[in-house]
Amino acid sequence: MKIGIPKEIRNNENRVGLTAAGVGQLVLDGHEVYVQRGAGVGAGVLDEDYISSGAKMVESAEEVFEKADLIIKVEKFQKEERKYIKPHHILYSYLHLAADKETTLDLVESGATCIAYETIVLDDGSIPLLTPMSEVAGRMAVQVGSFYLQKNTGGKGIVLGGVPGVERGKVVVLGAGVAGQSAIKAAIGLGAEVTAIDIDVNKLRYLDDTYRSQVTTLYSTPRNIEKAVEKADLLIGTVLIPGGKTPCLVTKKYIANMQKGSVIVDVAIDQGGCFETSKVTSHEKPTYIVNGVLHYCVGNMPGAYPITATLALENATLKYARAIANMGLRDACGTYPELLRGINIMNGRVTCRKVADSLNLDYVGVGF
Repeated sequence: MKIGIPKEIRNNENRVGLTAAGVGQLVLDGHEVYVQRGAGVGAGVLDEDYISSGAKMVESAEEVFEKADLIIKVEKFQKEERKYIKPHHILYSYLHLAADKETTLDLVESGATCIAYETIVLDDGSIPLLTPMSEVAGRMAVQVGSFYLQKNTGGKGIVLGGVPGVERGKVVVLGAGVAGQSAIKAAIGLGAEVTAIDIDVNKLRYLDDTYRSQVTTLYSTPRNIEKAVEKADLLIGTVLIPGGKTPCLVTKKYIANMQKGSVIVDVAIDQGGCFETSKVTSHEKPTYIVNGVLHYCVGNMPGAYPITATLALENATLKYARAIANMGLRDACGTYPELLRGINIMNGRVTCRKVADSLNLDYVGVGF
């Protein structure tokens, strides 16, 4: 199979679809891999590394799409890239379509087969290709939240861990999945007073057993959320519905009751966000203020740590990329049924029910 790795073009996105090691494995499997020059530089992978691994270098994204059948990316397809997509393409990347009707319709019109990392779900409910980025984003949420609590960056001016004789900062985490647990772990590590809110009692029980008195667990109800949000110095949203639009759990009213200089980090923004006041920002201009509360809503948070993020992602994605290339998509889905759940668009139709429902589009099952 002919496989393409274009350079990411989203604002300050330095991750890359595969490193030289991943490319080398696909070449060893007998495939041709085309890499756009400079694609891996931001993640510490030089063109010479790709060449040494057997890749064929091309100058532009357009050439990558012209030569390849399977396109491997990290970020969802930007408008400039979507014009290159043809019906024969298999797109393998994060897509985050549930909150992006324009991209969805463009991909439907292209006729391509579109596989979303974030909807490849195992029978136990885990999401293997989203997990590594959730781990990065969860840890990062506490880091950036702590930074923006500085007075000079717009925050109220507190240290999350406090100091002897001074109370600790209060961190509230909505969602206790992978990103939420990573955020909770990081916040506890800084010495903050942590509250975790989730609708899954088993996740809350796990947190209680693991951290005991270091974390307060609350069942997710509007009243519990409102009370916790009002007291939060740092509020982190990590709620996820695989393939679906994130529910808005925190209203403008709740946020208006927060103390001025408090900070919100919306990890779920690519799927619509947890907060009514959320809107997508970029690493270039990451924050804005509503009612005196600083919001950080960067859609591609792990792009700030491209070396760690790229390596972690490749560890998860390479298995399925090899299966698609070695067996073809139909047989790969037979071997890995979770891959079938990852197909969001095929033959000009939306094939992920949660995407279709979120965007009020027709749903059709995968055609094999």
